[in-house]
Amino acid sequence: MDLHTGILKEHSKQNTLRIADWVGDNPERVRALVRLFLEGEYRVAQRAAWILNTVAERHPVVIAPHLELMIARIQEAGVPVAAKRNVIRMLQFIDIPEPIHGSVMQICFDWLADPAETVAVRCFSMTVLARLARTYPEIRQELRLIIEDELSRTPTAGFRARARKILPEM
Repeated sequence: MDLHTGILKEHSKQNTLRIADWVGDNPERVRALVRLFLEGEYRVAQRAAWILNTVAERHPVVIAPHLELMIARIQEAGVPVAAKRNVIRMLQFIDIPEPIHGSVMQICFDWLADPAETVAVRCFSMTVLARLARTYPEIRQELRLIIEDELSRTPTAGFRARARKILPEM
């Protein structure tokens, strides 16, 4: 399969799952998919992010070596919001390598506190931070304060629901 052509074929869950099945836990195919995420044009990077998220849910170990580059990419100006959303969503479910804990925490705190950020990215950031707070209890107070502050600004139902789930852990 030509990965680039397959990604552009259609934007659907069925196509995403078909490509994720093909990629599987094959390191070469994962590398090729990550390369399209990092270097592909907007639409390709956006769709590659969704496929990467699906692959990560099924085979988290094959994604770990690429996380540092993926984290760097989602911080770049002009990155598709779908790329940010899918990478942060992925981080909710996989073991984040210790060397990138600090940068992931910083990104997530920045996005959680940014009212201009999408609700999905903010909610996923909240969950990632809650998971990291198990390892770094010193961030619990800051996380709690940001969540409570954002709740006072009448956020969406999705944000409120996620906050209600996470606040008791803090």
